Amino acid sequence: MRVEGFWKGLGEFLADTLGEAVAELVLTALACALLAVLAGIAYLSWSFSPRGTLAGAGVFCLLLAHGAWRRYRKPARKRGPRILAALTTTLFMATTCTAAFLLLYASGCDCV
Repeated sequence: MRVEGFWKGLGEFLADTLGEAVAELVLTALACALLAVLAGIAYLSWSFSPRGTLAGAGVFCLLLAHGAWRRYRKPARKRGPRILAALTTTLFMATTCTAAFLLLYASGCDCV
């Protein structure tokens, strides 16, 4: 009975370890692909129009700053629905999550 429990426990351990290794490889591959796509977009945008790229980056930074300000400021009185605030806050949170994902998983990418 004890021997069967040992082999069952060992099998579960190996399955969990293999599952985690595969998940780590998949997440690293996704991070490398996302990093390559972002770098490709930046390269193509810059080669098409450097001024447009800088203007777009400036507008994007302003939207991110507005989203961060709306996200972390003290709540004011209710003023009804604010579409711009919801959009910029969502954009800020999506960019923050993407940056954290790339920081954690793309750092192990050998393509960098």
